[in-house]
Amino acid sequence: MKFLTRCILSGSALLASIGAQAAPTASGFVTTSGQSFTLNGAPYTVVGANSYWVGLMGLSTTQMDQAFADIARAGATTVRTWGFNDVTSPTSTAYYQLWTNGTPTVNTGSTGLGNFDNVIAAAKAHGLRLIVTLTNNWSDYGGMDVYVNELIGQGQPHDYFYTNSATQAAYKNYVQTFVSRYVNEPTVMAWELANEPRCSGSTGTTSGTCNTTTITNWARTMSAYIKSIDSNHLVAIGDEGFFNEPSSPLYPYQGTEGIDFNANLQISTLDFGTAHLYPVSWGQTSDPTGFGVQWISDHATSQKTYNKPVILEEFGVTTNMTGTYTQWYSTILSSGLTGDLIWQAGSYLSSGATPNDGYTVYPNTSTYALETEHAAVLRARK
Repeated sequence: MKFLTRCILSGSALLASIGAQAAPTASGFVTTSGQSFTLNGAPYTVVGANSYWVGLMGLSTTQMDQAFADIARAGATTVRTWGFNDVTSPTSTAYYQLWTNGTPTVNTGSTGLGNFDNVIAAAKAHGLRLIVTLTNNWSDYGGMDVYVNELIGQGQPHDYFYTNSATQAAYKNYVQTFVSRYVNEPTVMAWELANEPRCSGSTGTTSGTCNTTTITNWARTMSAYIKSIDSNHLVAIGDEGFFNEPSSPLYPYQGTEGIDFNANLQISTLDFGTAHLYPVSWGQTSDPTGFGVQWISDHATSQKTYNKPVILEEFGVTTNMTGTYTQWYSTILSSGLTGDLIWQAGSYLSSGATPNDGYTVYPNTSTYALETEHAAVLRARK
């Protein structure tokens, strides 16, 4: 605690210089060097927020600009956002893939990838890089279960997404269209295979045969596929960072969801590791803050063991945010974890407040101020 307090005080002096810098023009691609990210030969700090909604709510370019401005003002460098929305009938807001009787069509029009072009332009205007996630484990905005329902049959096991030849071909088709459009766009920092892949999804229906090997094999195949069509951008899974230690008394360490963080981190076509942190949702209610400290430290240990960057790319509590995040930020700094992205950014737009799931951090709050202080210190870390 004392460590972060000292860093925050020194960080205040850094904010003016960081805020005064003009938003850089996106040039060059973010790469990795050992446990660090680099850009044009210099260190690149991944710090910022999630904004899954920015390309999905039918926002105007002016509203997108404000959303990214609010994130950039907190000292962010990076934003994670959704590059998917599977629908079975057209919608008035943005969607990226339309399914009709088992046939998918990627929407390249103004409500599809044309809309995502605007997301990239707005991020670029504020000097931000994007981590773009290409499907969802959950039913929000379509995701894996749409592939399964449309190609295998309604209500079939969720985990068939990872092994069925038809779902794999359809996913590759979507990825090929989306990724190829932005191969030469440096505003994209990285592609992610999926948001929080697990053996089970929103329906809870599984085959009973899915395990950590299932998802590791899928991640190896799909990350290699993206690398085959795009050698410019980094690739990650987008998973929660669950460990595979069956004897552990702690659920997120037991490997029961099909994720083996350490095995996945060793895949050669994955450039960095990701971890999420929601201790209360995971049943760690007795000391969620302390659990988070251990979780961050354990992922930093894996980072050092396998010599790849690891970021805490989602994290959140709904009570005592400032107190909890103060300790978690201190641990990120002291452990050497490569970077972090909070869940989630919020803005007050002309159309109203952006989605608030209880974790949202809006400008002019104490948590937003803490984010700003932390970003300054992390960016100054050597």
